[in-house]
Amino acid sequence: MTVRWIRAALAGVAALTLGLAGCGGDDAPAGTAGGGRVTVFAAASLTETFTRLGRDFEAAHPGTRVTFNFAGSSALATQISQGAPADVFAAASPATMKTVTGAGEAAASPVTLARNQLVIAVPRGNPRQIAGLPDLTRPGAKVALCAEQVPCGAAARTALDAAGVRLTPATLEQDVKGALAKVKLGEVDAALVYRTDARAAASDVDAIEFAESDRAINDYPIVVLKRAGDPATARAFVDHVRSDAGRAVLTAAGFQPPQA
Repeated sequence: MTVRWIRAALAGVAALTLGLAGCGGDDAPAGTAGGGRVTVFAAASLTETFTRLGRDFEAAHPGTRVTFNFAGSSALATQISQGAPADVFAAASPATMKTVTGAGEAAASPVTLARNQLVIAVPRGNPRQIAGLPDLTRPGAKVALCAEQVPCGAAARTALDAAGVRLTPATLEQDVKGALAKVKLGEVDAALVYRTDARAAASDVDAIEFAESDRAINDYPIVVLKRAGDPATARAFVDHVRSDAGRAVLTAAGFQPPQA
């Protein structure tokens, strides 16, 4: 598998980072077709799991190519609504998915693939001994948050409000990977990020659980888009993500199953 990052501006949207992932394999199950292509726009917090799921899907469907665009859900929703070519959209909140469904871009009703919630990411060893949200207001503490228009930022605001905590962030990032990077680079003392992202960066950060996170759990909806170039392959990819094998990958990454 190869992963490369490129910068593109789509339909007047500000330049943002794209994650393109693709891979191949063989030994397709009987009754499956190969040779299709599917472009998936997915929330940045799905980068690691969807890259793995894309690899598995290609291995099960020889000749199929999966391309990913990972970024903040709100930016992706805007791109899709403005005509960006995509076959599947996986968002980090129902609110951002509504931007797409409200514009008539969905081929069917979205379904929830997983849930996620916040932790406080701190440098390894937790040098400032942060134990909960109130500690983020200590004098001199530098905190990274996602901007409120993206799901991780909206969830952070809900959690902070639930705790009665008011803080001025040192930086507002356009997706959760940007907020996490600030901790990894030592530019901030802490960031509110998804549990899954902190787990993926466990060699660089520690994850501090906090009670108010339960008040800000995000559902992750996924949908095949109306203008999909290969609807059958797009539907097959969504089915793979929601299969038992797909759920196992999501659970191993720290995602929670959808509510029954």
